[in-house]
Amino acid sequence: MSNRLNTTPNDLRAFWMPFTANRQFKQNPRMLVGAKDMHFTASDGRKILDGTAGLWCVNAGHCRPKITEAIAQQAGELDYAPAFQMGHPKAFELANRLVDIAPDGMDHVLFTNSGSESVETALKVALAYHRVKGNGSRTRLIGRERGYHGVNFGGISVGGIVTNRKMFGTLLTGVDHMPHTHLPAQNAFTKGQPEHGGDLASELERIVTLHDASTIAAVIVEPVAGSTGVLIPPKGYLKKLREICTKHGILLIFDEVITGFGRLGSPFAAQHYDVMPDMITSAKGLTNGVIPMGAVFVTSEIHDAFMQGPEHMIEFFHGYTYSGNPIASAAALATLDTYKEEGLLTRAAELSPYWEEQLHSLKDCPHVIDIRNTGLIGAIELDPIAGEPTKRAFSAFLKAYDDGLLIRTTGDIIALSPPLIISKDQIDELFEKLRTVLKGVA
Repeated sequence: MSNRLNTTPNDLRAFWMPFTANRQFKQNPRMLVGAKDMHFTASDGRKILDGTAGLWCVNAGHCRPKITEAIAQQAGELDYAPAFQMGHPKAFELANRLVDIAPDGMDHVLFTNSGSESVETALKVALAYHRVKGNGSRTRLIGRERGYHGVNFGGISVGGIVTNRKMFGTLLTGVDHMPHTHLPAQNAFTKGQPEHGGDLASELERIVTLHDASTIAAVIVEPVAGSTGVLIPPKGYLKKLREICTKHGILLIFDEVITGFGRLGSPFAAQHYDVMPDMITSAKGLTNGVIPMGAVFVTSEIHDAFMQGPEHMIEFFHGYTYSGNPIASAAALATLDTYKEEGLLTRAAELSPYWEEQLHSLKDCPHVIDIRNTGLIGAIELDPIAGEPTKRAFSAFLKAYDDGLLIRTTGDIIALSPPLIISKDQIDELFEKLRTVLKGVA
């Protein structure tokens, strides 16, 4: 047993934890001190089955040898290289490898350090693209209600989760939002894509009429809205958005920070749904969650629009100190190797029917008002306690942890997204534990 087990820092005050009930946590800390494959190890030595791939990111499972070895080797060879006006081989190799698995036409990659930075980058590319094309009036950005696009100002401006927006002032100007697609009255307990709601894409036409297409730069949506509680696109919805954007010369951005790298059974949701956006944002599964890194995929049409003017001039004034960091690049390359060797970018397609069956078997559990799924993603929506929203699901989260299962909650929704290496026996274990949890939550 590791010497680190059974150890908790004796002072928890300094760390202001993100998206956490800090006072509640620090009264009874949940400390993770190790991980391997499908499990975390808690500080008391218990094994915790990872039902969430960490935070939607550990797609290949924990502490995979090829990835950890690549990081160690790179750290001893080239720890850092300037990202501005200098390069290193692995960043270029990684970009080529990513383009190889991306949807056809996504021929260029910008590197970032997170999903939030990927979104900011894509929004800036969209605005700058229209400007260099001579359409400088296209400055408006369109998001969607209940959308999650990270926590930077651009992301929360186009995002539509109220709690992420309400404390931070007026945010970016010139932003509008389409309605979300969650229609529980028509689509409750749907398996896969809902039948109802595809026509909601036409709300974009209303927004175009209101503002005029000549003012709109881009539309950004998650193909599957993850952090808001797994909202799956109705049939025909994404294709209709693509048609409207094409008609009006508006760029379409898919935020695939969650859906990228095999979560739905294809490398990207754009391939899964057969809809080609103009840009794709990614992060999380790019490095298996091991080291912060993100990437933005753009078409050649967008890239080439910037490659004008004197060759010695910077074409796009944007980037980060750690864009394409050598150690992150090495981790991402080893992650792609692991995905390829184990067929993980398509494994969700093989497992999804079994996953769907086991997930929907919880329909008869107390307080369950909806279940939805796609690929290796699932959501169980619970009836809120009157006057105490979020409490029922959070109680389930705490009980699940005590019972050796990590789940994620948002509002009164339980979200599930296990590592893509999960076995059918582990799927059974996950839902057996969750059934017990749901039966025990008041």
